[in-house]
Amino acid sequence: MRINRFLIKFNSNSDNLQINNAEIYNKIRNVLKLKPGEKIILFDGEANEALTEILNIDARNKTIDLMVLDKRKDIKKINKEIILYCSILKKENFELVVQKATEIGIAKIVSIISERTIKTGVKKERMEKIIKEASEQSGRATLLKFVEPTGLKQAMESAKVNDLNLFFDISGEFINFPILTSGKIGIFIGPEGGWNKNELESANKYNMKIVKLSDLTFRAETAAIIAGYLSFL
Repeated sequence: MRINRFLIKFNSNSDNLQINNAEIYNKIRNVLKLKPGEKIILFDGEANEALTEILNIDARNKTIDLMVLDKRKDIKKINKEIILYCSILKKENFELVVQKATEIGIAKIVSIISERTIKTGVKKERMEKIIKEASEQSGRATLLKFVEPTGLKQAMESAKVNDLNLFFDISGEFINFPILTSGKIGIFIGPEGGWNKNELESANKYNMKIVKLSDLTFRAETAAIIAGYLSFL
């Protein structure tokens, strides 16, 4: 049976906790209709998790008292750190990328404004909400880091520290996974209209590997999700 998970800061040294967050209270009491005796998991986004049992739901003060049954530091040994440098896409498509990137374990998304980017702004609060909900659903213990929009050149400069940078474009060579057994891998995904000539030249100047997943032309959000997942192989 799946135990519901909630992202919230908590005292990892305490055996008794209280939730006074209105949103979480409403979800537990009115949406999920959980009762005393049922279990929930709290996690703080920094690898701390607590399995708890509901002791009391106080409707007057809108608080929930919990007893901690088990605590753990969920530190998984991950040999690869995947950073997704993704051009800002149309609202629903970009939100899909953020959601799925969180679910598959991407460490960080750097949102890029490229030459053919149509939409140049994102609401960070909305992105953080998607990351929170996807982390709760997927069982992820640490939060994906979202970087607000930056220019492509700045993104390429910051990517110099990576062990490998993959610049996806239909003109590139086929890529076969796995590519690295460990290290930091940067994945660059262009906008709906693709990269232009100058951007491809810049990728070459920064010693990025220009690659493609297929002879088929994928939507940007599809390429981001597939490339992100395959990079963990």
